Amino acid sequence: IYQQPALFPDLTVAENIALRLDAPAAARRIDWPARRARASALLARCGARFSPDAEVRALSMPEQQLVEIACALGSGARLVIMDEPTASLTRLEQELLFAVVRDLRLAGVGVVYISHRLEEIFALADRVTVLRDGRTVGTHAIAAIDEPGLIRLMVGREVAQVYPPAESAPGAPVLSLRDVGCTASGVHGVSFTVHSGEIFGLAGLVGAGRTELARVLFGLTPADSGEISLDGQPLALRSPRDAIARGLAYVPEDRRRHGVVLELPIAHNLTMAIHRRLFPGAWLRFGAERALALDYIRDLSVKCAGPEAPGGSLSGGNQQKVALARWLATKPRVLILDEPTQGVDVGAKGEIHRIIRRLAKEGLAVILISSDLPEVIGMSDRIGVMRGGTLHAILPGGSDPHTVMATALGAAA
Repeated sequence: IYQQPALFPDLTVAENIALRLDAPAAARRIDWPARRARASALLARCGARFSPDAEVRALSMPEQQLVEIACALGSGARLVIMDEPTASLTRLEQELLFAVVRDLRLAGVGVVYISHRLEEIFALADRVTVLRDGRTVGTHAIAAIDEPGLIRLMVGREVAQVYPPAESAPGAPVLSLRDVGCTASGVHGVSFTVHSGEIFGLAGLVGAGRTELARVLFGLTPADSGEISLDGQPLALRSPRDAIARGLAYVPEDRRRHGVVLELPIAHNLTMAIHRRLFPGAWLRFGAERALALDYIRDLSVKCAGPEAPGGSLSGGNQQKVALARWLATKPRVLILDEPTQGVDVGAKGEIHRIIRRLAKEGLAVILISSDLPEVIGMSDRIGVMRGGTLHAILPGGSDPHTVMATALGAAA
């Protein structure tokens, strides 16, 4: 199971599953009801709640991941390799996946489970092998190692604090939403304010409307009700161009599709959003582009062979830094981060957290969307909990995880 879903976007879920599981044949009649029934059964096993007739293009990243898991379940494999299978799943979906993994183990199937989330390793594994810089640094029975010891093996040093503390208090209001809604996105009645120097977290289950709200704020699916204002002045965000011009930046969750162009050099990736500023009069100035790229490579500690290296040559964590640098180059007032540490290792995750804290200290208003509950609790000054396309509560940073999850589920804390 790949970390990034490898599905055909224009086919249905049932058709994608059939392509993986049906035996080749020269000519035969397709039994569509049987295909749909098999797909429905496999989706039910992994806790998916969407139709087998849904087009993959219309599914979110977590839903596409569940299709990949369904394909693996239906293959009857003796060995299943899962690469970051919960990277974009909510806690509830993760528990369903854990049950599937345990069922596979009871059925005699071997599972190689690749994850940067340590709690998953301790919940599922019998043995753990740690790789660093392409080499094996240790293999241990899970009962013979604790979390600090595992982190030391992974990063080669002690990690004294998982989430860096806030270094300054939030300042004046920057971005305000009042009863914002978008019929096409299912977002409605959202109201909150983000201050300069503040990290405002957005928590909630998949489908709660977090990413949909981010797309509204960036003009990808413009709001059709309510009011959005910046520094007290109303904004009309009809397109990403409007959002960029007014100082909003958005780093999307799927870095391979929307964050980094893998075939292009790092320098080109970094300057995509500022061509008009960097190349006035349409004259290309590659020296200026390279100098700017070197500045961000140094500033964000991007590990690469140089600005000319292709984006696809970078690790996941360094790709994420390049995606972040592209939008920092626009000099934004508000930075929207959607799953900024999804699928990156412990060391890179810590570096990204420190970058986010530093940006907030410098006065940037940050909206942080994360399915990793400890991350959104540990990094946020305040936490907005979304459910059903609207904001149901705003909790203080560091809130009890049970309270956050109960609010997201609509249950009593």
